[in-house]
Amino acid sequence: MTLSKRVFISMLLILVSSAAAARVSAQAIDTAALDAVMEDALKYWQTPGAAAVVVRDGKVVYLKGFGIRDTKTKQPVTPDTVFAIGSTTKAFTTAAMAMLVDQEKMKWDDPVRNHLSSFRLADPLATENVTLRDLVTHRTGLSRHDLLWAGTPWSRAEILRRIGLVPLTQSFRSVFQYQNIMFLAAGEAVAATAEASFENFVRQRIFDPLGMKSASLSVIDAQKSPDHATPHIKRAAGIVEMPWRNLDNIGPAGSINASVRDLSAWIQLQLSDGTFQGKRLLSAENLREMHTPQMTIRLEGRWKLFFPESVTSQLNYGLGWFITDYRGEHLIMHGGTIDGFRASVMLAPKKGIGIAVLSNLNQTQMPEATCYNLLDRLLGLPVIDWNNYIGQRAKLFEAEQVKAFTTRYAARKMNTRPSHSLNAYVGGYDEPAYGRATISLENNHLVVQWSSLRSKLDHFHFDTFLAKEERLATEQVQFQLGADGEVESLEFLGMTFKKVMSKSTGK
Repeated sequence: MTLSKRVFISMLLILVSSAAAARVSAQAIDTAALDAVMEDALKYWQTPGAAAVVVRDGKVVYLKGFGIRDTKTKQPVTPDTVFAIGSTTKAFTTAAMAMLVDQEKMKWDDPVRNHLSSFRLADPLATENVTLRDLVTHRTGLSRHDLLWAGTPWSRAEILRRIGLVPLTQSFRSVFQYQNIMFLAAGEAVAATAEASFENFVRQRIFDPLGMKSASLSVIDAQKSPDHATPHIKRAAGIVEMPWRNLDNIGPAGSINASVRDLSAWIQLQLSDGTFQGKRLLSAENLREMHTPQMTIRLEGRWKLFFPESVTSQLNYGLGWFITDYRGEHLIMHGGTIDGFRASVMLAPKKGIGIAVLSNLNQTQMPEATCYNLLDRLLGLPVIDWNNYIGQRAKLFEAEQVKAFTTRYAARKMNTRPSHSLNAYVGGYDEPAYGRATISLENNHLVVQWSSLRSKLDHFHFDTFLAKEERLATEQVQFQLGADGEVESLEFLGMTFKKVMSKSTGK
């Protein structure tokens, strides 16, 4: 046999072997088992509809919709059904930043004010030193303050101005505190540097090259899609529809809407060192930087719901991604929560596996539990009932919250009265960041109005009242008296609002 023939036969054997391996890989996907996972999840979590995608070794191996888009129309979920994906948007924001870093138009450790000259934090030291990296790793020292954007009439610039007046709750760079408004600042830095809106940049540099045809960055556009899911919430009477939340004013933190077909391309980009279908969108270096731990997170509180202690030993945040371990496997992931929708994107890069699950029911852990259940089967691991495991821990977490409120309520001093007549509490109260809260008297009840929130107040004890409106979740309003015995301020939403003097009385 000649050398050329031996080479030819060797090459042929390699090709045959590769083809056989590919067939085995394809056969390893037990679609019936994955279908069962999805169906069980919908039933356990009482979710109207959901969709899932699995990418393995650069290919989409599972793509399917389950349940219904809307409890009224009963239209089925498809792989092209558009859902709000909430905070999984954050990785798109850091990807946009990475593209500008690749172009040498910004650096991760640039001072924020190099790109947003008006940006400020309440701590002068933090203002001088805060970098782009700090914004997207939740380590500025600011706690959430989501009410500064959720349902407010304020523009992005106004929200950023206001958050700059809020005192830091932790010292700069000391503690991980999840913070949406800092991602808004990062997105605005992208817009200023690229000289284009954040939305146009993401469409042109990410959505279009990836072929994410149904993806959008506004609920207005999402609802125009002929195949979009409706948000739902669980009530005592059952599962009902709820309004879409407009996220335009906080866009870079969570405004993307997409289908699992759209996300299949996004996952392939993440698992392919920044390339998609042979075209490089991100440098491998900056993609790795996004996937590299930047800030350690304590496994406590609500984080234990999404990262079970039984299989997780450490938790970190990268640049727009949570980074952890799962049953010995390296995992990169992020969840998304917004009114009526939940989402999860999960990557096991060493195994070349990526999963996304989208659902249309408010405030459940369904996507995370489902991703873990899918991952177990894809990795060939002993199966754990993650629906029940996480579901039971969610009930315990909720019980702890109820207990905290019950304890507070048990401390109520009965048979007390306000120190003044109700009219004495009426008026405007100002706080530098939060603006004005107004107290009025209606039908012998005090009423608080702030931003889009309005609630009747029930007397709790002494000069403390309890808000009744659902979104305020039994928030207390505590009035404070000055040295002269007159009402001087109120504590509300964790902030101190000072009473505005009346021009006519001087009080």
